[in-house]
Amino acid sequence: MQARRTWVSLAALWCVILSQQAWAQVAAQPSLAIMPLPAHATSSTGEFILDGGFEMVFTGYTEPRLERARLRFFDTLKSSTGLRRWPDATTPRPQFVIDTRAASAPVQQLGEDESYRLEVAPTGVKLTAPNPLGVLRGLQTFLQLVHPTPGGFAVSSVVIEDKPRFPWRGLMIDTGRHFMPLEIIRQNLDAMEAVKLNILHWHVSEDQGTRIESKLYPRLTGMGSDGQFYTQDEVRGVIAYARDRGIRVMPEFEMPSHANALYVGYPELADGPGPYHLKRKFGEKWGRERKPSEDSSMDPTRESTYIFLDRFLGEMAALFPDQYLHVGGDAEDAVTEWATNAKIQQYMKDHGYKDATALQLYFTARLQKIVASHHKTMVGWDEVLQPETPKDVVIQSWRGTDSLAVAVGRGNRGILSWGYYLDLNEPASRHFSVDPLQGAIGKLPPEQQKAVLGGETAMWTEYVTPETIDGRIWPRAAAVAERLWSPQEDTNLDSMYARLDILSQYLTYRGIPYKATRELMFQRMVGTADPASLKVLAGVVEPPTGFPREGERAYTVYTPLNHLSDIIPAEADRARQFRDIATRIAAGTATPSDHQLARQWLTLWRDNDNTLQPLLPQSPLTAELTPISHNLSETAKIGLKALDALEQHHSMKATDQTDDLASLKSMGEPIAELRVRIIPGVESLVQAAHR
Repeated sequence: MQARRTWVSLAALWCVILSQQAWAQVAAQPSLAIMPLPAHATSSTGEFILDGGFEMVFTGYTEPRLERARLRFFDTLKSSTGLRRWPDATTPRPQFVIDTRAASAPVQQLGEDESYRLEVAPTGVKLTAPNPLGVLRGLQTFLQLVHPTPGGFAVSSVVIEDKPRFPWRGLMIDTGRHFMPLEIIRQNLDAMEAVKLNILHWHVSEDQGTRIESKLYPRLTGMGSDGQFYTQDEVRGVIAYARDRGIRVMPEFEMPSHANALYVGYPELADGPGPYHLKRKFGEKWGRERKPSEDSSMDPTRESTYIFLDRFLGEMAALFPDQYLHVGGDAEDAVTEWATNAKIQQYMKDHGYKDATALQLYFTARLQKIVASHHKTMVGWDEVLQPETPKDVVIQSWRGTDSLAVAVGRGNRGILSWGYYLDLNEPASRHFSVDPLQGAIGKLPPEQQKAVLGGETAMWTEYVTPETIDGRIWPRAAAVAERLWSPQEDTNLDSMYARLDILSQYLTYRGIPYKATRELMFQRMVGTADPASLKVLAGVVEPPTGFPREGERAYTVYTPLNHLSDIIPAEADRARQFRDIATRIAAGTATPSDHQLARQWLTLWRDNDNTLQPLLPQSPLTAELTPISHNLSETAKIGLKALDALEQHHSMKATDQTDDLASLKSMGEPIAELRVRIIPGVESLVQAAHR
């Protein structure tokens, strides 16, 4: 029992060390500990001490939205500091003055001014903005600047002049594959406000469900949603909630592929015989279930198809006030189906279409005219781009910057999502390093580069549920938010990760519960036992990257996503930190504290298996972890041996090094859809130990 208490206290101590390191890394950077970094900041001496007695005063233009922002501001401040306001104080109080010059547009527009100037001094704060959007952005900056000091919570004196680099900074949430309750949508809007994202791209139709009520076509949700959909009043509520936070809402209705849910209630839209039902199995290619009897796409040859789309999209255009309406445009299924469908082939022959791609162009052109007739601007994925695509269509690129450069070169505007797919479980460094103006786009003339509006990070939901989605979006989405807001020269990964760690805690104050949810799920896996040893393992393993998942589980919309690979973050921060330390040790540039921390961690990982193994047989959810827990222990043993050799200046035998590297390679294979991510760091130690 004493040994167990010692083990737990060491684990807690190392958590504290990591937290202190994160703050120290930020302090060492010439930047503020916030995300996204502002365009310009000048620090000075002194600080504005926070207590419950300061006033927030509005001058210039005011509106109810600003008053609601003030209330949210004080709620967040209370959550992050515990301070309560003193509205009845009689003594003179420091002031937070907000000067708003004019109103913003009644319906938020792409490219509206979001700039602000924030001046913090010991005697008061002044936030100046051209309109309420800038005020909303500046308030979020101030809240992130709050930090504890010996004199109490404070904000250091600073002058910030800030504006976004790109006007389109979005988060796409797929609610078609797995339905997300309104609470999840609102939580993510709150987090988006915190990091200055300004458009929610709401993906609301898929093979698995149509998620928005239609008054004109009630069978869309009556038969095509499993009863999981948003009423039109609920949609209006989300739009209002988003507007309060300076966020536009753009819906996406997927067509002509991934539209099977439409055909359940309206089979005449499809090019096949049917009958149709919701696809509940996620297949091996892009989440599709492939059955010959259902291998259908939207029928582009019937005039009735366009009559339906005109009425339906007109209804949705009236519901969503935003100027932009996304029609998907993914035709990967459709082109294949149309090329083999006898009826479609005959139509193509009769009307002179040389191939299915030409027919897709016809469908897209008809669709664009429908959208335009309802006074909206069409947005679509790369597939809608053809030489004849109208120039006002906005292209969203999942294929990459080269594809986006083609769109911009043809005169279309574009937004980038390639490199920002959160569901691929790539590290924050990957998302942070992708710039919308890199590659082929960077070689275009400056005037053409202006056609790149920005980007969107994306969360497709084959492998997340309402319980796990927040933990897969956040905090990594903040890396994309910074890339789209902050200056292009902001590329320091160490600073980004240190600030991301701080932001992760701040988001919990904003009511994003992913940390608490993860703790609950860890506990659920082990019942009444202490989950500490499970969390040690969880801290250094990662789920599968890429798409689809590689593993033995078959996935449907009903598959419980409650395994360790579902619970853990996409990126194991502890493993990344160890890799950085191991790299410095291998290069001979490590500090004594690097060596000490590496040895502490390796010892913990070596010994953790003995503590964890008795818990694992209790449940299938934990039994599958038996071999990977053992592999972590064996990996750590190899790491300690290499560390001993390096610290004692003894060269490892070549045969030992070869054997160890072979063992590490073998143990790096996925088990239970997990990979041990300290292996790259240990490999660098082993390679350095034989020179």
